[in-house]
Amino acid sequence: MTLRELINSVDSEQYSDNPLYQKLCNTIPEYGTTRHIQVNVANGDIAVTNCHVGSLGDILTYPIDVAPSLNISKAQLLDAILKEIENDGFTTPEQENFWDDFDNLQKAKIIR
Repeated sequence: MTLRELINSVDSEQYSDNPLYQKLCNTIPEYGTTRHIQVNVANGDIAVTNCHVGSLGDILTYPIDVAPSLNISKAQLLDAILKEIENDGFTTPEQENFWDDFDNLQKAKIIR
């Protein structure tokens, strides 16, 4: 399952106040790559990796690999991925400015 498929499979009402979720819903999937979002357990916590490389459109196309020993619901999985992508601690205006810039393909190429 890709991140786009995961987003489409959860109850959107639950995420109606999440700006990142709304941004991902409105983002058009792009080319993608062979990267995968990895979800494992580290020190008893859910650890998500490989969801910061590429544009939002690219990230939507990445398949999600969940460790076989990890038994979580789709909502818990999406929560963990959103938390990793948005980096807790930023204010709403800071997040909006970041995501507005994140769709700038010129800056995405610089980040890569």
